Amino acid sequence: MTSRFESADDELAARLRLAVGRLNRRIRIDDSESLPPLQLSTLVTVELHGPLRLSELARREAVTAPTMSRVLTALEEQGLVVRAPDPGDARGVLISISDTGRTRLQEMRSHRTALIARRLDRLDDAQRAALDAALPALEALLVADED
Repeated sequence: MTSRFESADDELAARLRLAVGRLNRRIRIDDSESLPPLQLSTLVTVELHGPLRLSELARREAVTAPTMSRVLTALEEQGLVVRAPDPGDARGVLISISDTGRTRLQEMRSHRTALIARRLDRLDDAQRAALDAALPALEALLVADED
């Protein structure tokens, strides 16, 4: 008879996926002032790596150019990004985060941090210490995904 999980690592991976996914979903639901996930991810990418061309943003976000074009139009309409001619290619355009975009990201980050802090308040000291001890391992899981 095969168990539901092939190993302890599989069980850990499944529980971690479920906990992180549900926590992320709860934060998105509680953060009604936020942007849709792809718009938020794109804005963060532009902040970290910009200015970028549309094609580079589409590649980094793993979407098609038409999809990225729609995302950028929505972000631009909100004043969160700006388009400027690419000095290296007269046909190209570079996308940068605007001051309004930086402010909006900071506000969203602060709000989401406060949402998590309220949830942390529910935990006892031992649970908070366990999370604190686990953070280096959780952060190490992200290293391979960074650009």
